[in-house]
Amino acid sequence: MVRRILFTSVAFAPLVVLIHYVFHPSETVDFALAAAALVPLAWLIGEATEHAAEHTGPGIGGFLNATFGNAPELIIALLAVNAGLTEVVRGSLTGSVIGNLLLVLGFSLIFGGRGEIDRQSSFLALGLVAVATLLLLIPSIPGWEGDPERDSLAKLSIPVSIALLVAYLGLTWYSLRRHRALHIASDAEIKGWSLRFALLILGLATVVTALVAEILVAALDTFAEQVGLTEFFVAAVIVAIVGNAAEHGGAVVVAARGKIKLAAEIALASSAQVAVFLIPAVALIAWLIDPLALAFREVEIITLGLSVAVTAALLADGRSSRLKGVVLVLVYVGVAVSFFLVGDR
Repeated sequence: MVRRILFTSVAFAPLVVLIHYVFHPSETVDFALAAAALVPLAWLIGEATEHAAEHTGPGIGGFLNATFGNAPELIIALLAVNAGLTEVVRGSLTGSVIGNLLLVLGFSLIFGGRGEIDRQSSFLALGLVAVATLLLLIPSIPGWEGDPERDSLAKLSIPVSIALLVAYLGLTWYSLRRHRALHIASDAEIKGWSLRFALLILGLATVVTALVAEILVAALDTFAEQVGLTEFFVAAVIVAIVGNAAEHGGAVVVAARGKIKLAAEIALASSAQVAVFLIPAVALIAWLIDPLALAFREVEIITLGLSVAVTAALLADGRSSRLKGVVLVLVYVGVAVSFFLVGDR
C-alpha cells in the first residue's frame, strides 16, 4: 500500500515544477510544494538503487546512489556561485559532507538496527574525507585573516582541487575493482528491475530532483528572513539537507529493508564524493563563472574533523546499532547548533 502511494506521488514532482513556472505561486507555497515533492523522489532513487545493487553489489550500488544523489547539490552550488553567494556555496558543501556522515548515516543505523558494515570500504571513505579536510586547510587558514574571497586564495584552491580529484579517481577505480571481484552474481540470483531500467529511473529521478531542489532553495531565502536565520546556517543546514534529500530517503529506505551494508555505503560514499569530487569540481567549474576560493571557516574545518573522528570511532568494530545511529544524530544536532551560534562571517 505504501509503495503504491509513493509510486503515485512521484507524479507530483513534475506538477510542482509546472506550477512554479506557469502559475508563479508565493515563495512559501513553492517551499512547501517542493519539500513535499522531494520525499517520493528520494524514495524512488532509493528503490532504483536497490534494484541496481542486485546487479552490481552494495559497493557500486552505493556509488551509483551517491553519484546521482549529488547532482542537485552541484546545481545548487553553481547557481549560488553565479549569484555571488560564496558563503552559501562553501556552507552548503560543508553541511553536505557533515550531513551525510552524521545525519544520513545516523538515521540509516537507527532504521537498520544491528548488522554488519563493510569496514574496509567505510574507512576508505572516511579516510578520503579526512584527507580532504587536511588539504582544505591550505586555502582556509590564510582566509581566516583578511578577505577570504581574495584572488590569491582562489588560485591556491586550484592545485588543492586537482589533488582532491586525483584522490577521488584513484579510490573510485580501486573501489569498483574491489567490489567487482567480490560480487559475482548469476542471472538466477537477480530479481526485480533490469540494470538498464534501474539506471534509467535513477537518471530521470535525479533530473527532476534537481529541478525541484532548485525551486525549494530559491524560496529558502525568504523563509530564512521570516524566521531570523543567518545565511550561513541556511546554507550549512537547510540547503545541505535539501540537497541530500536523495541520500536521506534512499539510505533510510534501504536500511529499513535490512540492507544496512548498502545503506552505510550510500551515506559514506556520498560524503566522500562531496569532499573529494563535488567540492573541487565546483571550485574548478566556478572559474567559468566567478572564481571561488575554498577558504572555509574555522567552525567548518573543526566540525568536519569532528564528524570524521566520531564516525570512525563508532564504526571501528564493523557493526551497526540503533544506539550508534542516535549518537550520530545527536552529534549532528550539536553541529547544527554551533552553526547557528557562530552567525555569518
